[in-house]
Amino acid sequence: MNVLGISCFYHDSAAALLRDGVVVAACQEERLSRKKHDSNFPSRAVKYVLKQAGVRAEQLDAVGFYDKPLLKFERMLSTYIATFPRSFGSFRKAMPVWIKEKLWVPSIIRRELRPYRGPILFAEHHMSHAASCFLVSPFEEAAILTVDGVGEWATASFGVGKGSDITLFKEIRFPHSLGLLYSAFTYYLGFKVNSAEYKVMGLAPYGKPVHFDRIMSDMVHLNEDGSFKLNMKYFSYDHGLTMTNGAFSEFFGGPPRKPETWMKEREFDIAASIQKVCEEVVLRMARYIHRETGLTRLCMAGGVALNCVANGRVIRETPFKELFVQPAAGDAGGSVGVAHYVYNTLGKQPRAPAWTHAYLGPEYDESEIREYLDGQGARYRVVSDEELVRETARLIAGRSVVGWFQGRMEFGPRALGGRSILADPRDAKMRDTLNMKIKFREGFRPFAPSVLADKASEWFEIDCDSPYMLLVAQVRDGKRCIPSVTHVDGSARLQTVTRETSPLYYDVIREFERLTGVPVIINTSFNVRGEPIVCTPHDAYLCFMRTNMDHLVLGHHLLDKKDQPPLREDVDWRTLFELD
Repeated sequence: MNVLGISCFYHDSAAALLRDGVVVAACQEERLSRKKHDSNFPSRAVKYVLKQAGVRAEQLDAVGFYDKPLLKFERMLSTYIATFPRSFGSFRKAMPVWIKEKLWVPSIIRRELRPYRGPILFAEHHMSHAASCFLVSPFEEAAILTVDGVGEWATASFGVGKGSDITLFKEIRFPHSLGLLYSAFTYYLGFKVNSAEYKVMGLAPYGKPVHFDRIMSDMVHLNEDGSFKLNMKYFSYDHGLTMTNGAFSEFFGGPPRKPETWMKEREFDIAASIQKVCEEVVLRMARYIHRETGLTRLCMAGGVALNCVANGRVIRETPFKELFVQPAAGDAGGSVGVAHYVYNTLGKQPRAPAWTHAYLGPEYDESEIREYLDGQGARYRVVSDEELVRETARLIAGRSVVGWFQGRMEFGPRALGGRSILADPRDAKMRDTLNMKIKFREGFRPFAPSVLADKASEWFEIDCDSPYMLLVAQVRDGKRCIPSVTHVDGSARLQTVTRETSPLYYDVIREFERLTGVPVIINTSFNVRGEPIVCTPHDAYLCFMRTNMDHLVLGHHLLDKKDQPPLREDVDWRTLFELD
């Protein structure tokens, strides 16, 4: 049975293809269109997953869409009416898009999948999130917590999964939203909403949560069961074109920060305060759902589940013993969720083996890579597995920055050793080098470590796997020789690597350990600021040539920047990408 899942029109469009309950391909549209957070119908991603699965559109048994547009439209109209006339500007901007496109999802799917004639099924947004984390998890039974901006009406849901069945027994409803609260602070701090919330999380350790008590007193009324009410006098997202208003600015003593301007202690403290609010709300939710269910395993999804600092506290400070967070926890993962919901829950089919990796995107064989490089006049060496591992580890240990392009691309926002930039964590200057000369981004941004899974607990205060880089843990006191992956508060957002899922990548880290005694390397996404993670050899070569990367590994092809012919471009590439 072939089931196609689709998510689109709001944030990070994606497509996923299930064959007999197993995800054989999943991809975000942005990786193929090269438009970051592309929300258009995922035409390219759909074509990719069908091709990868060897399935024609007419061979699909069902198509699932990750939310219910009519129910979402009802919520929007109800909100516009309730807040009229303040909402007129937002209404006038939103309606043409809805009337032209978003209300016609079945027609668009039929057009894009012609000659498909089978059923098109819809799941509520938070059911798609719930299915995306539970039905691919290793747990036969688990509690489920989904938290994001807003779906149709729900902004968070509490549930239980057992076998192929999911029951959502409680929800928090719009406009009261932890995700939108966090986005409001993201906007106020001068970052892009629905794109740069992770920057606020990275900024928080530089400050002190001096506003926490005021926020919890005046803005957020948190109940013992994890539910909450926001004081909407501070926010405009329910009716306006901005996230916050004058009352919010008055609360913090000034207008929103202008993007790209200098940040001071004030901004650091505000970031620290909202991060603590987020963590405390998530902890309250997790403790409540444990009391209600008595279960010790938790599955999480939704955009807020990408807040790896909060996730780390959940596993350390609540009664839950095991935590599974889906690697594409945001809207992109809804494509996987609705496909599983259609197959497992509606179709009453048994679940397939749990996910062990996120390498579900496109891959390119050695002949395709060589043909591209030859077409560019690139100079390279073709090396064996053994030489590739040895040379890459040696280059990293020698302080070179290496672009690493291997196998299938990752699904989700994190680079996990398929499309990564690798560097030496021991070099205290490497963080600034990567931020300023490679990624072209803000200097406060931390970098993540990849660590051999069997060595993780020796170097970090963690006793579980973190394969998708969605947990933060403290670097152990005796292991502070990795300053470029140690944040200012002594923490790190780590990825644990096993040889079973990433053999070449694992071997590189192991060889680096043999050379240096350190089983950890820097792993950051293979892209520059404002650009999606690279997908093709062309994307990788351009990123390599446009930046100050020293070497590039494309499959078994090893390139040295010094040997390459000049890259000739007719435009300034920095203007091609919108800063996030």
